[in-house]
Amino acid sequence: MAEVIRMPRMSDTMEEGNIVGWLKQVGDEVEPGDVLAEVETDKATMELESFHEGVLLHIGVEEGSVPVNAVLAVIGEKGEDYKSALEGAESAATENSSTAEKPSEVTTIVEPEPVASNTQVASTDRVKASPLARKMAADAGVDLNSISGSGDQGRIVKRDVEAAAGTPSVSPSQTSSSPSPAPSKVHAPAEGASFEDVPTSQMRKVIARRLAESKFGAPHFYLGIEVEMTGAIAYRKKLNELSDVKISFNDLVVKSCAHALRKHPAINSSWLGESIRYNHDVNIGVAVAVEDGLLVPVIRHADRKGMGEINQEVRELVGLAKERKLQPQQMSGNTFTISNLGMFDITEFTAIINPPDACILAVGSIKQQPIVKDGELAVGNVMKLTLSCDHRVVDGASGAKFLATLKTMLENPLNILI
Repeated sequence: MAEVIRMPRMSDTMEEGNIVGWLKQVGDEVEPGDVLAEVETDKATMELESFHEGVLLHIGVEEGSVPVNAVLAVIGEKGEDYKSALEGAESAATENSSTAEKPSEVTTIVEPEPVASNTQVASTDRVKASPLARKMAADAGVDLNSISGSGDQGRIVKRDVEAAAGTPSVSPSQTSSSPSPAPSKVHAPAEGASFEDVPTSQMRKVIARRLAESKFGAPHFYLGIEVEMTGAIAYRKKLNELSDVKISFNDLVVKSCAHALRKHPAINSSWLGESIRYNHDVNIGVAVAVEDGLLVPVIRHADRKGMGEINQEVRELVGLAKERKLQPQQMSGNTFTISNLGMFDITEFTAIINPPDACILAVGSIKQQPIVKDGELAVGNVMKLTLSCDHRVVDGASGAKFLATLKTMLENPLNILI
């Protein structure tokens, strides 16, 4: 009997996936565990595995965006008539999409989450390359060792193999015989202007949608405070002299926030519409910039962990984020988020709240500047913090008290041990 393969939901925020390429073609034999295609989601590039045995009879979408639960392919016996099963599946998918209140409420997913790509590649070959790139290189007789990868962490991807084989990459818009629908707002370039239109990735689409929903759905207000970090600098230096683990200023901020959140549960909360959820766990998301977007791995129970443990966990999660190997469970459950641009020499900024959190903390760089200390002019080491708050949950006084506690923690780091 023919089995219809649909686009699975590979992350909690995924509404559509982008087919990067198929590793199996129509007529190929397929076994359970075989990788059928490579799919780009909003958070990672992942492998679509088969859970059926047979022959790949039909591919619905060769390349491009596909909504969750839409038909991707059909697997069955060789020569089997699959068209009736395909028509029935497509009709059901159309009916579901027209009646569902939200894309995220579609529940007719027929396949579980595949594992992130790269995880099996690394164990069999030291060359970092996507499964699609490996297949293309083999077909073209191109040695992967001779190619420099342009993907995350030097990973070889489709375009690298095409360049090495002398086959220029052609976008769907260049090959389509029918014109693409015009965007809702056309920005006509000036005559003679030089530019390049790059298709929007799945990650960037989801970031744009979620941040727009947060910014315009949650009434933001902002509170700023300056922290004199001379005590923290000395404390960190002493810790790093005594330990092999090198604590960063970001680790100090994470740990201090965890303690402050325990004292101010209103900040560690979520707006649910009919109720406000005050979270008992302190799970801090740490924003990480990656190619083409932003990922937020989560440090769970940060208030129960030492700074050494926080440091090691952050390093591991940031490494996975850079390689797009984070699993959905490593990016969920946040109750508060920290966005730190201090390493880019940014002194202060405002951040957009990361749902479902009620607040996000923007951390700037530490700058030397004149301060008044004990009535005397002195050189201080000042770090500016800006708290973005959802006014449906957090009032100005609540946010101010949280920042005051956080300031005390950072200016007197020994309080963290109490």
